[in-house]
Amino acid sequence: MADGPKQRIVEARLKLRERFLAKMHASPGLADARPMGSGPPNRHGMPKLPPGQHLAKDWPVLDLGVHPEVAQAEWRLTVDGAVEAPLALDWVDFQALPQTEDVSDFHCVTTWSLMDATWRGVRLSEVLAAAHPHAGATHLMVHGYDGYSTNLPLEEALKDDVLLVHTFEGRPLPREHGGPVRLITPQLYAWKGSKWVSRLEVLTADRPGFWEERGYSNSAHPWRDDRYS
Repeated sequence: MADGPKQRIVEARLKLRERFLAKMHASPGLADARPMGSGPPNRHGMPKLPPGQHLAKDWPVLDLGVHPEVAQAEWRLTVDGAVEAPLALDWVDFQALPQTEDVSDFHCVTTWSLMDATWRGVRLSEVLAAAHPHAGATHLMVHGYDGYSTNLPLEEALKDDVLLVHTFEGRPLPREHGGPVRLITPQLYAWKGSKWVSRLEVLTADRPGFWEERGYSNSAHPWRDDRYS
């Protein structure tokens, strides 16, 4: 992708973020006055380890028992719902978007945390901005090739560390961890990030996803021990 189109995507992302910036800065992951947890401050001023969590020595594998095998050449990402310009991206389109490398932590509701992981991918906000969400858009439903779904308010989805990742620690994201592309949500519990992402559905009202329908918290803030509804 030429510099011109990339610059337009970045500008669209910044414009979209501006609509949600106040809510973003007020979110618990950035502005909780009394966060729970232990250890030195993390990148956002929260305690490094949320309450009830322990450090993982490796990256455990958890899923629904369905392991789709999606080759890069066959992978597609649809962006639809409350958007002005629905998208259908293939692997080449996805790789042409602005790429971001980031280091962040990964907190699983089953009480383990993977710290200081290095990721490479595309900011979720870049993809959403390219589809131009409607003025009334408030939430996002993320769908996976395995039938999984999970919901996010847009003020969480648009944070800069929320990535559609294809690379982990310098290597292609393994299939068992959601490769070729999964979502990561470092400021929320990891079930808010779908493996094997296939569709981003922009919503004008909240709707529970797979685990939210089964009693998990709708908000999923680790530093509030916000695991279950």
